[in-house]
Amino acid sequence: MANSAAEAADTPPIVSRNRTLMLIGTMAAMVMYTLDTTIANVALPHMTASLSATQDTITWVLTSYVLASAVALPLAGWLVDRLGIRMMMLASVLLFTIASMLCGIAQSLEQMVLFRVLQGLAGAFLSPLAQTVTLDSSTAAERPRMMGIYTQGVMLGPITGPIIGGYLTDNFSWRWVFYVNLPVGLLCFALLFLYLPRTPTRARKVDLTGWFLVAITVSAVQLILDRGLTLDWFASAEIVTYAVLALSAGWLAAFHLSGARQPLFPTAMFRDRNFTVGLAFMFLIGLVMMSVMALLPGLLQQIYGYTPMQAGMLLAPRGIGMLASIMLFGRYMAKMDPRLLLAFGLLLMAASMWMMTGWSIEMPHGPIIAAGLLQGLGLSFTFMPMNLISFATLPAQYRTDASSLANLMRNLGSSIGISAASVELARNIQINHAELGAHITRTIAPFNLDQITAYGDAGEVGLRIIDGMVNQQAAMIAYINDFYAMAVACLAAIPLLFLVRTAKRAP
Repeated sequence: MANSAAEAADTPPIVSRNRTLMLIGTMAAMVMYTLDTTIANVALPHMTASLSATQDTITWVLTSYVLASAVALPLAGWLVDRLGIRMMMLASVLLFTIASMLCGIAQSLEQMVLFRVLQGLAGAFLSPLAQTVTLDSSTAAERPRMMGIYTQGVMLGPITGPIIGGYLTDNFSWRWVFYVNLPVGLLCFALLFLYLPRTPTRARKVDLTGWFLVAITVSAVQLILDRGLTLDWFASAEIVTYAVLALSAGWLAAFHLSGARQPLFPTAMFRDRNFTVGLAFMFLIGLVMMSVMALLPGLLQQIYGYTPMQAGMLLAPRGIGMLASIMLFGRYMAKMDPRLLLAFGLLLMAASMWMMTGWSIEMPHGPIIAAGLLQGLGLSFTFMPMNLISFATLPAQYRTDASSLANLMRNLGSSIGISAASVELARNIQINHAELGAHITRTIAPFNLDQITAYGDAGEVGLRIIDGMVNQQAAMIAYINDFYAMAVACLAAIPLLFLVRTAKRAP
């Protein structure tokens, strides 16, 4: 009888007739979603001309996708309870595939942003559902290893995205970075339809008021970041309106969620200190990682003149460093203090950012590859300990809600980070251009500026060459300033580890 009880206790909640194929479909769907956070990065310069966008507005293609995911994620727990994991996974994969096709046929920036919003809404649930399926289809002894596999899948998409996007853009068209989701989406749908079993459902009320307030707050903050530079920030009534909305909705959301009987997220989750601190690290990693991945393709193509494919290949060392370190050290990470591992990972990430602040306009491949490898190592020593810290002491009944909230924080960090980095980049380019331009004197110019009209068209060409050189130097300084800020953010987060409690190890 004791053996039977032990076997029943160790039986995972989800039992598939072919777990391997089910997990392949689940992980492929999640990778497809995470892949689309970066696959369009290297194609942005081509999309800018095709969609009649500008350098600061084309980033809406990235932020609209991540923001839509962040807005939809809080509903994941309720939808899973009402519809079940099977129905949610199938619907998300199918709608995501359709939205990807619409993105591929978009003819304007407005259409692209709309379809990316639909794509983000459809795919928002794929990552937390994949984590739930991975853990709930495993026994207690298998879960550390399965968490490592899930972590690799989470990181695989953003890191391989630029490579795949660069190849498709160079050899076909930027539209194929979206069309590529069609065969993957159909395969995932077939595998999940055949092998993902139904899970129990239950009636559960949803806190629509809390969700609406959170959605308004997040959307208003994002609009401030996206539109602020164009509208001269708080000199514009539109930006002031967004700020008032964000403050009002944010205050009401905090008040409502802390006092509601059935809030959007179970308040018991936040009593777990490790989980709360883990959310802060999720936000930081999303902010730093996605900001870098959004900035580097532009730097490599516009400053160094690489093709999209070459830029994607130069970003590949991040994935190599991460996967190599997980394969070599992954089995030992679960046995070590996750706080020390996370501190080590943040130090490595800060060191890689510090290396990038030493880049110059004329530079070989070596420093780019070295910084990428070091950053990949830092990410591997960050993501797995961060997941272990967040979920080690959290009761199992909160797993789906906690996973959706963790993904929400990472998406918020990504969206805000991309916008803030792009805004700071554009602002610094303007400032640096003005300061550098002030030093262009008669002694530096290769021709007599007092007789510029005498040179005719040649004088105009000369002025454009000088202006282009100033723009290039101003942009390089602006990129370096962004890297400085990210290095400081990684170092500033390390003291938060003192708030983490040591989890009791399972036998």
